[in-house]
Amino acid sequence: MGLQRSNVTIIHPDLGIGGAERLIIDVALALQNRGHRVTIYTSHRDKAHCFDEARDGTLDVRVRGNTLFPAHICGRLHILMAALRQLHLTVSLLGELDTRETATTTTEEDRDDIFIVDQLPACVPFLKSFARPRHSRRQRILFYCHFPDQLLARRDEGGSLLRLAKVLYRFPFDWFEGWAMSASDRVVANSKFSRGVVRDVFGSDRLGDVEVVYPCVDMDPGVSMPEKADEDPLWGGKKILLSINRFERKKDMALAIRAYNGLGAERRKGTRLVIAGKDFCRNLRFVQILTWYLAGGYDNRVHENVHYHQELDELATSLGLKTATSKTVVSALSIPDDIDVLFLLSVPTAFKDTLLAQSKLLLYTPINEHFGIVPVEAMRVGLPVLASNTGGPLETIVEGETGWLRDAHADEEWTAVMDKVLYGLNQEDLQRMALAGKNRAQQEFSLTAMGDRLEEEIATMLKGERRPFNGWQQVFVILTLVGAVLAVMAAVLLRAL
Repeated sequence: MGLQRSNVTIIHPDLGIGGAERLIIDVALALQNRGHRVTIYTSHRDKAHCFDEARDGTLDVRVRGNTLFPAHICGRLHILMAALRQLHLTVSLLGELDTRETATTTTEEDRDDIFIVDQLPACVPFLKSFARPRHSRRQRILFYCHFPDQLLARRDEGGSLLRLAKVLYRFPFDWFEGWAMSASDRVVANSKFSRGVVRDVFGSDRLGDVEVVYPCVDMDPGVSMPEKADEDPLWGGKKILLSINRFERKKDMALAIRAYNGLGAERRKGTRLVIAGKDFCRNLRFVQILTWYLAGGYDNRVHENVHYHQELDELATSLGLKTATSKTVVSALSIPDDIDVLFLLSVPTAFKDTLLAQSKLLLYTPINEHFGIVPVEAMRVGLPVLASNTGGPLETIVEGETGWLRDAHADEEWTAVMDKVLYGLNQEDLQRMALAGKNRAQQEFSLTAMGDRLEEEIATMLKGERRPFNGWQQVFVILTLVGAVLAVMAAVLLRAL
C-alpha cells in the first residue's frame, strides 16, 4: 500500500533552468503523478526561461516574496537577499495556508501537510514555528539538500580586507544554514557524496539520519529517443566522444582536451573534438558520428564562461590542434574537415539526446561533483561513460559495465580508455554496455524510482514525532529577521555614503 495522498508544498528559491531546478520539477511531477496535491512556491520564475512544466500549467507554480527585496544589491549580498526573499515568501505562504484551510473539502480534510524545502533552509524555522497542523492531519518538513552553501561561497577573492569582510559577512549565514536545517523533521541529500559532506559540516547529531534521494532522468517510453544509426553521417562520418558541462574551470574540460591530444595524430584521424553550449538545437536530424564532443553551458554575460572558452581554445591551439568556434549548429555543420576542435557556444536542449545517442563515449571531467546528472542521461540512451573517480559518478557508473572511473590527474588513463572505445571494443561489447546502462538508469534513476524513494522518506517522517522547535527559538527567529533587515539597511547606507 502506497503513501496516503497528502498536500505537498514545495519551496524553491529560483525556478529557472538548471540541474537543481530540473530536480525540483521532477520531485513535483513524481509526487503529483501519485495523486498528491502539489504546489510550488518560488521567489522567481521567468516564463521565458524556465522548464515547460513550470510554465504550461502542468504544475501549480506560485511566485511570492519578490516585491520587497531585490535579488541582490549592486551585485552583492546575494545570500542575504535570497534569505529575505524566502522569508517574505513564507509570510505570504502562511497567509494562503489559512485561506486554503477554510476552503478545504471534506475529502481533503484528512490529508497530511508536507513541506519540501529545497536548497535554501531560511524558511524552515518559520514554518516549524508558525505553520501549525490543522484538524487531525499531520504536518512535517523535509529539507532536500544538495551541497552546503557555505562550501560554495568564494572567500579567497580580493585583498586581505575584502576577504576578512567576506568572512565576517558569511559567518552568521554559515551558522544559520545548519541551524535552520536542523529545524526540519527530516533531511535528504541528492547523493551519498553530498550526504557525507553535509554530515561532516553540520554533524549527524544535529540533522539526524540523512538519507539519499537521487535525481532522475525522463525514462518515459512515450518520449522518442534518437537512434544510434542514421542515414546521413554528420561531418563525413567522423567519430564523436562527448562531454557535457558548463564552461567553468571547476569542470576541468581541459583534461578532456589534453587526453584527446594524447591519442596522437594517427589515432585522431576521423575524430573531432567539439566543445558545445548547453542549449541544444531542436528538430535537427543527426547521424552516427564519432567526433570529440564537449558540450557545456555558455553565457557571454558570464565572464568565467567567456574567459574559460578562450583558455580552452588557447590550450588546444598550443597542442597543435586546429580549432573553430560556431555560435549555431547550422554554422558548425559547414566547418572544414581538417578542424580538430570545434567550439559550439549555443546548442538548443532538444539536440542533447541526439548528441548522446550518436556518440561513442561520454567524458565527465569534474572532480568531486555533487551528483552529476549527465552520466545518467548518457546511460539512459546506452552511451558508456568515462568519469572522474570522485564524487557522484562513483554512485552512478559501474566500472567496466556502464563505463569507467579514472583519476582526473592522470591524463594517460583517460587517453587509454578513449583509445579502447575507439578501437578496442567490438559491437557486442558496446551493445552489452549500452543495455547495462539503460537498465541501471531505469532501475535507479527514473522518475518512478525517485517517486518511490520520496514516498518512503515521507512515510518514515510521518511515522515519527515532529522534531521539537519551540520556546526561545521562536523569539530568536524574529530577532534574526530583524537583524537581517537592519543589515540590509546598513549595507545600503554605507554604499550611498
